[in-house]
Amino acid sequence: MLILGIETSCDETAAAVVRDGTQILSNVVASSQQMHAASGGIIPENAAREQIKAIIPVIKESLAISHSSLDAIAVTVGPGLIGSLLVGVETAKTLAYAWNRPIVPVNHLVGHIYANWLLPTTNYQLPTFPALILLVSGGHTELILMKDHGEFSLLGGTRDDASGECFDKCARLLNLGYPGGPAIEAAASQQSTVNSQQSIKLPRPMINSKNFDFSFSGLKTAVANLTRTYNLEPSHCAFEIQEAITDVLVAKAIRAAEKYAVNNILLAGGVAANKRLREKFKEKLATSYELQATSFFVPEFRLCTDNAAYIASAAFFNYHPIPWQDIQADPGLTIDNQT
Repeated sequence: MLILGIETSCDETAAAVVRDGTQILSNVVASSQQMHAASGGIIPENAAREQIKAIIPVIKESLAISHSSLDAIAVTVGPGLIGSLLVGVETAKTLAYAWNRPIVPVNHLVGHIYANWLLPTTNYQLPTFPALILLVSGGHTELILMKDHGEFSLLGGTRDDASGECFDKCARLLNLGYPGGPAIEAAASQQSTVNSQQSIKLPRPMINSKNFDFSFSGLKTAVANLTRTYNLEPSHCAFEIQEAITDVLVAKAIRAAEKYAVNNILLAGGVAANKRLREKFKEKLATSYELQATSFFVPEFRLCTDNAAYIASAAFFNYHPIPWQDIQADPGLTIDNQT
């Protein structure tokens, strides 16, 4: 089955064609990141205007094959910025009507998860169930138990700032630029625990709590207080910020994986591209007796950030087309209310 995926939930404009939910035939992304970097963050109206310009050229570029070969269209319906979502949703509805193709609404959060089903090699083993998902991005930090395709249970989430949001805000405090995650990671790579000249210890919020919730606003506040009080080397502060955030994420996920005896742990979302986060998971799994048979999955770097390939993949494994007239953008969609 060939599915055209369309993704416009935030600041990217993306289209992709994927075969049988695993093989990427095309994956095109037009980014307005440079524009948002100049303003220090995403201005929703500006993002939507850029997407209106880019959506048709991106879809045309993704269609290396004739549209007559397509079996279905998949589109992100939420969560996200309403103006951005409408660009993709209304375009997909128009194409579904014009081409007489089924259309599948996709939850953006579910889409991120299916980046782990896109095959980097022909002998790649697909994840099995039950699986624990750590979904980490600019707007979301959630632990999810995935029992089967389309069967999700939310174990816990952030009570305030998401991990990616904390990266962004801390990077702004350190004048490291936008987006904050890659900026913090790049600055942190200049430091190590061995050559650090200053002693900085940031809190690890809720790391020892008995639930699977997160909170990162206090960490951001601690960084703000440090930058006001001390003349800190940005790279050293970035190193400790990255350590604090990744320590919490890994500790909570490992405890959840042990409690629910999962077969796999899957990372998803933009923060999953963080190399230190990946390293810590591999280290913990190598030393955990309870999880010695648990496999660890993380998408290719290019598939962690917003793209349409995982939207098409999610549609294949959760194929529930509905009439194009019934497709609606829903900026408040959650994993508990996933389409």
